[in-house]
Amino acid sequence: MLLPYLKAFLAGGLICAVGQLLIDKTNLTPAKILSAYVVTGVALGGVGLYKPFAEWAGAGATVPLLGFGNTLAQGIRKGVAERGLLGILSGGLSAASAGICAAVFFSCLTALFFRPREKN
Repeated sequence: MLLPYLKAFLAGGLICAVGQLLIDKTNLTPAKILSAYVVTGVALGGVGLYKPFAEWAGAGATVPLLGFGNTLAQGIRKGVAERGLLGILSGGLSAASAGICAAVFFSCLTALFFRPREKN
């Protein structure tokens, strides 16, 4: 019963630990690391390696940015199968649209309740 939670915790924690090591030990900016995570997720999803990992790790693999990249790859694969080359442009965005819309909605909702301002 607790095993899925443990797997998710370990997988997500390992992904985050790698990101923290990259921040601490390299000159990479957080934006570059986040972009690299998305691209890595796309690459692993594109060659079919991410799906078995996501099935094993559950939310520990699907929630982080690697999972977002995998979602883009699966959407592109489906879009190409349905629409041909046009699916390369539309498939990934169609697959990730719910998550993108939720992020924008909750960001706007948060901005209504709190006063956002620039850091000095």
